[in-house]
Amino acid sequence: MSEVNLVEAPPGVEGSGFFATSLDKVVGLARSHSLWPLPFATSCCGIEFMATMGSHYDLGRFGAERPSFSPRQADMLMVMGTIAKKMGPVLKQVYIQMAEPRWVIAVGACASSGGIFDTYSVMQGIDEIIPVDVYVPGCPPRPEAILDGVMRIQDLVRNESLRRRNSPEYKQLMAKYGIQ
Repeated sequence: MSEVNLVEAPPGVEGSGFFATSLDKVVGLARSHSLWPLPFATSCCGIEFMATMGSHYDLGRFGAERPSFSPRQADMLMVMGTIAKKMGPVLKQVYIQMAEPRWVIAVGACASSGGIFDTYSVMQGIDEIIPVDVYVPGCPPRPEAILDGVMRIQDLVRNESLRRRNSPEYKQLMAKYGIQ
C-alpha cells in the first residue's frame, strides 16, 4: 500500500498532513476491501466455500464478509461446482444482473474446465459463457486456495483503472460473450 503517501502539511497550514495519491488508487483500495461475493455453488466446492466463510478461515478479514444472494447487490461472482449446460443461461443471466464493476472467480476443477465430467451435459468451463478473472484450481480446492483466489481478485481490483470498463477492449470482450 505504498502507493498512498502521507505528506506533511506546509508551514503555516493547520492539520497533520494530507494524502497525495490518485483517485484511481483510492477507489481501487476501497473497492478491493469491500467486495460482496455472490456464491453460485452447485456441488462439493460449495462446501469448501462454506468452510472458508466460517470462523477458522474467516473471509471477513479480507473485506468480503457479506455474501450477497442477490445479483444486484453483489460485485464478485464465485462459481463453484459442476455447471450443466442447462444451467448455463441461468448463470449468464445472474452475471448480467450484477452491477458494474463485477468480477468472477471460477472455483474448482468443474467450474474451471468441467473437471472429471467430460460429458455432453456438463459445460467444460464457465468461460464458455462469461468472462473469468481468477481460476482457483483443485477438486475440491482447500479454503486456503479460495482465500488466495479472493486475494488475487483484490489485487486485480486495486490496480484496475476506473476507465477500463469504458475501453474498447473491454467492450469487445463483452461483445464476444454477447453481453452489452
